[in-house]
Amino acid sequence: MLDESTELSVSITQIVHRLKGTHLHSQLEKHAKECMHKPEIKLETLKDDVRRLLKESGWERKLQNAVYRELHILPPPGHPRAPPEHAKEPLEYMHKAQVSWEKRILKSLNSMCTELGIPLARKRPVSEQKELTNKWNEMGTDEPDLSKFRPVYAPKDFLEVLIGLRNLNNDRSEDLTVRSNWGLIQVSLNIRDIPQMRETYPELGLTYGQLGIDDHTHVPPDLFESEHILVGKKVLSEQDSAAAQQYSRQGCPTGLRAQLWTLILNTTDDPEVITHYEQLKARVIHHGLLVDNLIYKDVKLTASNDDYYFVFEDYLYQVLLCFSRDTAVLEHFNYNSATPPKSCVQSKSGSEQCAVVYPPNGVIPFHGFSMYVAPLCFLYNEPSKLYSVFREMYIRYFFRLHSISSHPSGIVSLCLQFERLLQTHLPQLFYHLREIGAQPLRIAFKWIVRAFSGYLSTDQLLLLWDRILGYGSLEIVAVLAAAVFAFRAENLMEVTSPASAEAVLADLSTLKVMPLLQIFLFATSV
Repeated sequence: MLDESTELSVSITQIVHRLKGTHLHSQLEKHAKECMHKPEIKLETLKDDVRRLLKESGWERKLQNAVYRELHILPPPGHPRAPPEHAKEPLEYMHKAQVSWEKRILKSLNSMCTELGIPLARKRPVSEQKELTNKWNEMGTDEPDLSKFRPVYAPKDFLEVLIGLRNLNNDRSEDLTVRSNWGLIQVSLNIRDIPQMRETYPELGLTYGQLGIDDHTHVPPDLFESEHILVGKKVLSEQDSAAAQQYSRQGCPTGLRAQLWTLILNTTDDPEVITHYEQLKARVIHHGLLVDNLIYKDVKLTASNDDYYFVFEDYLYQVLLCFSRDTAVLEHFNYNSATPPKSCVQSKSGSEQCAVVYPPNGVIPFHGFSMYVAPLCFLYNEPSKLYSVFREMYIRYFFRLHSISSHPSGIVSLCLQFERLLQTHLPQLFYHLREIGAQPLRIAFKWIVRAFSGYLSTDQLLLLWDRILGYGSLEIVAVLAAAVFAFRAENLMEVTSPASAEAVLADLSTLKVMPLLQIFLFATSV
């Protein structure tokens, strides 16, 4: 392990290196040069005067927000002698499992390509380019024949891989207790118990005001909600990412949420963001990919059949088709346990020279992928803004839900967290469900892998995602999954078959997120 001062200097070096050459860096240089021509600048206090003017003009705050974003994204510095892949995944057995899973996904994609005789990528004829340009805003009206296409994988396939995970170094140790063998996840990771979570999430405590509780009670709204909105407006006027993140831990008001999330994620309205989106759109129009059909199919199977999200079908196609072409997404593989898949897009396969990252963003969509975008459509109606917020949400959080890793917000940790919480606080319920063949994780996995998108009502889902952004962690998703079981425990203790257990938990649309989380975390005896 590095000592604190060394770790800090390594982090600073990394951040400076990453910010050099960015649009922000060139803008800062430009404004600093402009400052030097101002009459109030004196040679003897040049440095301080330029810094003061940059602060007054808001550029210092923009730099702070950019640094804050990098701190969220960069993994903590490892040991200087550790190989670079350790930053991606330090545990060998996790790394091997992820590599094996990637091979399976790529094989599935390539076999679909061969079976259907459809190339992985092709240049669209001019007539098709014109047609796509004309109907860009109404792609949902198109009804291509998707019957031959199937999702490359579904969450239940991924769950089977996670169930099969084993750490051979640990298999015979005392660490795997009898209780852990009740569950499906058979690896040992360092996860928090309820007392530790109470320390981590103090703002969710019973003594704090919460949007999602205090705006629905008989308490006069001016006691919390009005004050909270005033604070939110102040946070937005200050344009401080760190303050916005802290603020969202108690929930974001509906009217301010879109602005607060863009501030937390540091996604800007700069012209180059819009230009980048238009370039991606041009790539979609010029070339068709096999994964386009997988995106169409997924939207048709999920969001198009959802009472909340079917109206956003066109937005979903636009965002996801552009996302598949965005090579900027590849950067997140520096800290993702996954590796971007490579495939040969020419007709003659074989040599490594023609192997390219496919799709260009390195992310093969799976069944339900479009549900990561759908809730954001309620907040942003400008496609370029919607796109940049989704991309930032993906490279910070959502990728962890379909990559095998030991990260605390990774899907393995979340599954283990969920099982441990139930085993510790509702052991009778866990044992009962296990005995009737209804392992709780088999029911909850679909909620966790989608961060509850498509299962909660949208207002409740956005309150949950407020807290994900507020704490910079997906851990709260596992806690909510356990809290749902606790809430329905009485009914679940009566069931006698897996089907009836599924039925009890089939509809979560009436649940209120914040009361469930508060009761489970702060009113459960430990």
